[in-house]
Amino acid sequence: MQFSGRIRKKLRLAGDQRNACYPHSLQFYLQPPSESISLMEFESLAIDRVKLLKTIENLGVSYVKGTEQYQSKLEAEIRKLKFSYRENLEDEFEARRRDHISHFILRLAYCQSEDLRRWFIQQEMDLLRFRFNILPKDKVQSFLKDSHLHFEAISDEEKTLREQDIIASSPSLSGVKWESESVYKVPFADALDLFRGRKVYLEDGFAYVPLKDIVAIILNEFRATLSKALALTARSLPAVQSDERLQPLLNHLSHSYTGQDYSSQKNPGKISLDQIDSLSVKSFPPCMRQLHKALRENHHLRHGGRMQYGLFLKGIGLTLEQALQFWKQEFIRGKMDPDKILDLVKGTHYQLACQKYFEMTHNVDDCGFSLNHPNQFFVESQRVLTGGKDIKKESSQPETPQHRPSVQKSRDAASALASLDSSLEMELEGLEDYFSK
Repeated sequence: MQFSGRIRKKLRLAGDQRNACYPHSLQFYLQPPSESISLMEFESLAIDRVKLLKTIENLGVSYVKGTEQYQSKLEAEIRKLKFSYRENLEDEFEARRRDHISHFILRLAYCQSEDLRRWFIQQEMDLLRFRFNILPKDKVQSFLKDSHLHFEAISDEEKTLREQDIIASSPSLSGVKWESESVYKVPFADALDLFRGRKVYLEDGFAYVPLKDIVAIILNEFRATLSKALALTARSLPAVQSDERLQPLLNHLSHSYTGQDYSSQKNPGKISLDQIDSLSVKSFPPCMRQLHKALRENHHLRHGGRMQYGLFLKGIGLTLEQALQFWKQEFIRGKMDPDKILDLVKGTHYQLACQKYFEMTHNVDDCGFSLNHPNQFFVESQRVLTGGKDIKKESSQPETPQHRPSVQKSRDAASALASLDSSLEMELEGLEDYFSK
């Protein structure tokens, strides 16, 4: 696969040639792509596949894999991203091409550590399982052959001869119409998992595996093939890293955020300062609620926490003037203790835990979306709590007149504000940049 800064000239192939390139909607990705593509398309394909694999991860935690709800939601996501998934769709060349190239791009990004390889392999296996489950029966044998899997469906005569033994040894055949079920003759060594679970009939060194169980063997073969390929790809990384165009992108892909952009402020003045405490209880995700709680208790946050929380407040509608007032009030109140902040979440599924938290606190069985951003949590929470109505903007009515403070109190207040050291000003200075963007 070669990369060019110029716009890629699309491959123009006749119908038979196009079909020969990608004969099936799923594949083992045995041959790398050989065409030239632009850097723009390289990035676009990579990001779309990352979105797909992260969706697969989320769905695998939220639903039981293989269920109707899981299948329908995953199919909708694949269709939206225009990847190949069904065998009987017309003119599948472009979708299959996207699938092929994007897989190899992510190999480059996810071969760089053991954790990345493990995550990539698991999501790709789940994707293959989904595609195989909807593969027409008459296409299975040709797919196995093209994937270099030497499993042959037995003849009807052989199937009838061993009918009782196969049915008795295969729990997956319970309730299945025997006449329409295909059975594959597989070398014993390839069916060890089924043998350990006593789920397969063995004879003369071969396992007789029903179609419903053959997917487990296929996935084991795919895992071994992909694991070896990732190890080989990792060895060739120095050559890729020498290309200054690709390396920053590949490093970014493995931990990139691919959801909606909340950095632009669409509704400044949407909330008032006196609403923050109540909103933190109802509509803040756990990460932002913890930051808010720590700020109220300690009147200080570390630099990273201030930037994250400041951007979050900007996204939900706090103006620059409100933000400066908010932070000044907190910093003035108490001593800054930089050594105390926060308990860290143990584990790796932060977004999924946040999504479950949202569903529990809002009495929703299935929120119907994947949470990937704190501001997305706030927007969806307000949508649920207000029935789709926008929260009330800050009132523009004049403030209630207050008694004029004494001259001495005014001087004391002015003195207190003036005594803020330069570090406080530096803390607030960075917020202005974020709110002015």
